Amino acid sequence: MRRMATARKQRQEYAAEACERGDQALARAFVFLGKRWNAVVLGNLRTSPAGFRELSRAIGKISDSVLSDRLSDLTAAGPIARTVDPGPPVSVSYALTDRGKALMPALEQISLWASEHLLEDDC
Repeated sequence: MRRMATARKQRQEYAAEACERGDQALARAFVFLGKRWNAVVLGNLRTSPAGFRELSRAIGKISDSVLSDRLSDLTAAGPIARTVDPGPPVSVSYALTDRGKALMPALEQISLWASEHLLEDDC
């Protein structure tokens, strides 16, 4: 827990420093993408909409409560949309919005960079 608080503080310090240097847009992007699981959730929606269980199985190591929080955050921020089909049975799916689709080329480049420069044990 202490390690997570230290990492969070370091991200906040970096964001504040970057804003002072004039890198506000980049700092905002990494504060948003740096929130654990946000980019992974977005990446899992890049090819098609998915329901909660489908996302949970695809991501694997994420708890249901954290996934629920991330989906709520991403929906509120605008990169994904939540659609409820009244059924029966009722079903909920999540899909990228145009705003989320615009982020995919950048996420693909980050993924490519990570594949080439980071060890798998780094995450």
